[in-house]
Amino acid sequence: MEFGVPREIRVLEKRVGLTPAGVAALAAAGHTVYIEHNAGAGAGFRDDNYEAVGGKIVYTAAEAFGRADVVVKVARPTQQEHKLFKDGQTILSFFHLTVASPDLHQALAERRITAIAYELMQDQDGMLPILAPMSEVAGHLAPIYAGQLLTSPQGGRGILLGGLPGVARSIVLILGAGTLGRSAARAFVGIGAQVLVLDSDVRKLRTVDEMFDGRVTTLIANQYNLQRMTPFADVLVGAVLKPGQRAPILINRSMVQKMREGSLIMDFSIDLGGCVETSRPTTLNDPTFVAEGVTHFCVPNLPAAVARTSSHALNNALQSYLLHLADCGLECALGEVPALRSGVKLYQGKIASYRLAAALGREIEIDLAAAIDQTR
Repeated sequence: MEFGVPREIRVLEKRVGLTPAGVAALAAAGHTVYIEHNAGAGAGFRDDNYEAVGGKIVYTAAEAFGRADVVVKVARPTQQEHKLFKDGQTILSFFHLTVASPDLHQALAERRITAIAYELMQDQDGMLPILAPMSEVAGHLAPIYAGQLLTSPQGGRGILLGGLPGVARSIVLILGAGTLGRSAARAFVGIGAQVLVLDSDVRKLRTVDEMFDGRVTTLIANQYNLQRMTPFADVLVGAVLKPGQRAPILINRSMVQKMREGSLIMDFSIDLGGCVETSRPTTLNDPTFVAEGVTHFCVPNLPAAVARTSSHALNNALQSYLLHLADCGLECALGEVPALRSGVKLYQGKIASYRLAAALGREIEIDLAAAIDQTR
């Protein structure tokens, strides 16, 4: 099977779909991997690193797409890349199709693309194996950015996250007790902040309580608790995830207005539309804006800030799935690997996901299970 790894072209997106280790594994199994020139440069991987393990360097994105049966990306394809799709190929990426532009849906349909969304790949035990490491990275980065944005020169409240003897610690309110929320909680606790985690699932809150031996306060994420706790937060972290759906708005504008001036909202649900009414997407080179006196940090691809670590983490999570796909073929792999099958949002250009169809206000266009059975 032939794989293509194009260079990511979104602003400051330096991650790469496959590291040299991933290319080595596929090449050793007899498959061909075409890597666009300098695709890995932003993450510290040179072209000769790829060539040394059997990868083939190509010099245009058109060639990386055009030679590939399977394209391995990181970020959602841009409009510039839509015209490069090859008819009938498979593309893996963080698609977030529920909030994608209509032109992407049109391009995927016209070129009969099978789109596998990393963020929706789910194991039988409910884990999200590809999204999880990216969520962990974002959680670990949260206090690094929060500490800077709370300083006086940045327009913050002028406070230290961990406080000092005789000086109160900052209050961090985390909405969501999933992978990102737990990772952020661990990082903020490690720096000495006072952390509260809210979730609607008591089982997840119990997991958090056990993880931190009661050092983190847990609360049910109902309207009463949200309205009561939001005004006290120095940092509010949105880590809400409903796979395949737009993130629900948990914090409305009136609640933001009650927060103290210079406090900080970090809405990590922004790639699914955001869980704060006042949020809008920002970028790594312009990461913040102020609304209602509160600093908002809403970078959808924060793991790209540590591109090398994130690329390694993505590759580690993805490698076994790609090997199965390469060795077995698309339909065989979809039939045998539940996580791959759950990530399919479009199959040969047709909507194969009930959640995606509902989000777009459309009908499902193909029964994936039946389609797989017919081709195997």
